Amino acid sequence: MRSRMPFGEELRAELGVPSRAVRLDSSPRSRVWRAELSGTPVVVKQLIDGPEATERYAREVAALRLASRVDPPVVPTLLGTDPEERVLVLAYVDHRPPREDWVIDYATALARLHAATDADDAGKLPAWSGPIRKDVDSFLALAATLDVTVPSGVRTELEGLVDRLARARGHALLHGDPCPGNDMHTGDGVRFIDFEQAALGDGLVELAYLRIGFPTCWCSTAPPPPLLAEAETAYRTTWRDVTGTDAPDDLTDACAGWLLRGDALVQRAHRGTTDHLAGLPHRDWKWGTATARQRLVHRLGTVGRMTDGGGALEELGQLAEALRQRMLARWPELRPLPQQRP
Repeated sequence: MRSRMPFGEELRAELGVPSRAVRLDSSPRSRVWRAELSGTPVVVKQLIDGPEATERYAREVAALRLASRVDPPVVPTLLGTDPEERVLVLAYVDHRPPREDWVIDYATALARLHAATDADDAGKLPAWSGPIRKDVDSFLALAATLDVTVPSGVRTELEGLVDRLARARGHALLHGDPCPGNDMHTGDGVRFIDFEQAALGDGLVELAYLRIGFPTCWCSTAPPPPLLAEAETAYRTTWRDVTGTDAPDDLTDACAGWLLRGDALVQRAHRGTTDHLAGLPHRDWKWGTATARQRLVHRLGTVGRMTDGGGALEELGQLAEALRQRMLARWPELRPLPQQRP
């Protein structure tokens, strides 16, 4: 594997000659270095060859440019790019250990990020895509495998959910993977990094991360209810202050959408490869802070509680609670998600 930092002639002419380059840990999809330009620390990121590498690079560049409108900033400054080598040069962000109530700062910054775009930005990033009918089939097949009775109206409810999420396009700037670790906590607010999956859509699908256990993240956590409520209030207050409008109150559809997605039980490299819900009755697997069964039990409980009072997903809620109880009876060693990030 090539370890030399890519910094071509055009970047050198624009930004200067880098020095003191040190390779940093990164995902398998990228290489990242910390370096200096005229004594100022920067980060150099290269997206390596692989599936959709060019698209992921284009998404990241577009999202960083759109997010740069926000002041105070919610992303590092994009200093330069080399599209041919898929290289980005970013201002270095001095990350500090997050506070115990970090989700409040996180939610505030997330609202400001989401509010960076409006309807005039349509087409500058791909539209967010939610669960599909195949996910409905997989979820109901899991219930059958675990011998849980499916209420007669559940399929109709779930197909309606899929249709609603597909129609709720929205124009918020979505990070795509707003996970602990992609949020850099600084003395003057949170900066988000790694926008390879950025999209435009409804901000509620990412606000739902707090309740549903950070579904695309290695660091799956469940904040205590009082702290969760404070964080959601911080998001809504910030959204209203920035946009002059109120964010919808109901997160039920957004959370139920994440419940259906078996791909949200595995890291990105394994998504789209198989039916992960089908494998869950036969084996469990660890990813980061929790196992797949722990993650699913948390999501089932969340959706069950949110639909307890009736509504468009009432029978789904009944099924979710029955599935949760069956899983806990079958695997009594399952523990709740951790409340704090590592």
